[in-house]
Amino acid sequence: MAKFTLASSAFASGAAIPDAYTCTGGDVSPALAWSDAPTPIASFALIADDPDAPAGTWVHWLIWNIPPTMQALPKDMPKSGRLDNGALQGRNDFRKTGYNGPCPPPGKTHRYFFRMYALDAKLTLEPGATRQQLDAAMKGHIVDEAEYMGTYRR
Repeated sequence: MAKFTLASSAFASGAAIPDAYTCTGGDVSPALAWSDAPTPIASFALIADDPDAPAGTWVHWLIWNIPPTMQALPKDMPKSGRLDNGALQGRNDFRKTGYNGPCPPPGKTHRYFFRMYALDAKLTLEPGATRQQLDAAMKGHIVDEAEYMGTYRR
């Protein structure tokens, strides 16, 4: 059985995230692709965060109800609560909807984790939900998860 995997054409796993995907560049979301998801599932959800932030884990992106037929998210996803594909986006720790990239204080290198969850349900959350609300809604519905990590330092 193949392992559920997540990847990005924007940067190699464990490598530095290019400026284009950070607050010092265009601050656009990187393209992501996943493969070998379990079946059947009802939807996917993605959480991107920085566990090395000074204030504790900092949320950069929340997106859920990604259709089960999808296997990729394109670069530069819209920063709106409701997307054309039916997915919904939450409020990150910058208090904005959609993706906001790495923007650590100058100094040490931070790790940025992108985690894709395969779920056995569509979630009933409204756009703009928080990480805590998304975590609670996913509880008991995670079939599998895949992780991809990049780093960034200013």
